[in-house]
Amino acid sequence: MGSIYELTRDEVGERLVGEPRYRVDQLWRGLWAEARRLDDVTTLPAAVRARLVKQFPEALRVVSEVASDHGSTRKWVFALGDGATIETVLMHYRDRVTVCVSSQAGCAMGCTFCATGQAGFARQLAVGEVIEQVLFAARAAAPTRLSNVVFMGMGEPLANYAVTVTVLRRLNEYLGLSARHLTVSSVGVAPAIERLAREGLAITLAVSLHAANDDTRSELIPLNRRYPLERLGRACATWVELTGRRLSFEWALIDGVNDTERAMGELADYVAPLGAHVNLIPLNPTPGYLVRGSTPARVRECRDALRRLGVNVTVRDTRGRSIAAACGQLANVARASATGELTIRRRSARAIGGGASG
Repeated sequence: MGSIYELTRDEVGERLVGEPRYRVDQLWRGLWAEARRLDDVTTLPAAVRARLVKQFPEALRVVSEVASDHGSTRKWVFALGDGATIETVLMHYRDRVTVCVSSQAGCAMGCTFCATGQAGFARQLAVGEVIEQVLFAARAAAPTRLSNVVFMGMGEPLANYAVTVTVLRRLNEYLGLSARHLTVSSVGVAPAIERLAREGLAITLAVSLHAANDDTRSELIPLNRRYPLERLGRACATWVELTGRRLSFEWALIDGVNDTERAMGELADYVAPLGAHVNLIPLNPTPGYLVRGSTPARVRECRDALRRLGVNVTVRDTRGRSIAAACGQLANVARASATGELTIRRRSARAIGGGASG
C-alpha cells in the first residue's frame, strides 16, 4: 500500500467506510491543515489510527540529518521503501521558509557539473513520496509556516511530469500554498514546458540555461542536443504567452566557460525577447567536474555587465555548501538497509554545486 498522500479526499473517505462522516474531516484536517503524521492525528480513535498506519506506512525514513548556516539550512537523507535514497533541504530566510524537494531518485539528464547527474538515475518518485517531503519539512519548520516549495532537488521534475503536476495541484488546493510560491526547475524539456503552460497553474518556472550557444550548452547539458536553444526558446515563449508569468533562467558561473564578456552578450540576446529574469549562481566544482567556479569578483562583474545590457539579474544567495546541500550537490543516491546503514555512491561528502535557494 502506498502513502496516504496518494489519496484524494474522496478516496480517504472510502478508507473510513463505517465510521461517522466527520472522521473524514478530522483525518483530512490533521493530514493537511495541521501537517500531522498519521499516527499523530489524535482526533481519530486510537484503533482507527492504528489501522490506517498499518495500511499506509510512511514513505520516507530518515537516514541522516545535517545542518549549516547556524541551523537555518537543514538537509535530510531519506530512505524510500525499496531502499533508494533522496535528499531534501529546508531553508529559513528572513522573509520566507523554503523546502527544496526531490522529484526523482537520482537523475538521468547527465548535466556534467551536477553531482546528481553524475550519480545516475534510480527511479521516479511517487506522488506520496514527494508530498511527504513537503509535510516533513513543514513539521520541521514549525512554528514558522512553510511558505515556498521548489522542485530543485534531485531529478528533473518535468521528466516525472504527471507526478509533478499532481503534487503542485495538491500543494495548492489541499495544503493552501499559493501557486506563485511553487517553483519548478527544469533543464529544458521543451515539450513538457509547453504542456505545463497549458495546465492553468500560476507557478514559477526556472530553466537551467547555463550557456546561450548550442556548442557550450550541449557540453554542459546533454539534453540540449535533443532540444537546442532555438527549440527551448519557442517553448519558453509559449510559457510566457500562455501563463503571463515571468520566466527565470538559472546560470551557474564557471570560470572561463560561461563567465566571459561574450557569454554575457549571448545571454542578454537570448533573454531579451522573453523578458526573463536571470539568476546567477556562484558554482564550485563537483568531483566529476573539476573546474573552478567564477571568483566572487567575476560574479559581480557578470552581474554588472548584464545590468548594463538591460537584463533583470540577481545573484543567488548560496545556502548549505558545507553540508553538500546546495544546488547541484544532492547526490546521495544509494541503498539503505533496514538498519539504516547507507551505501554511498558519492565520491565526496562535499560535492560542491551552485546554491539551493527559493
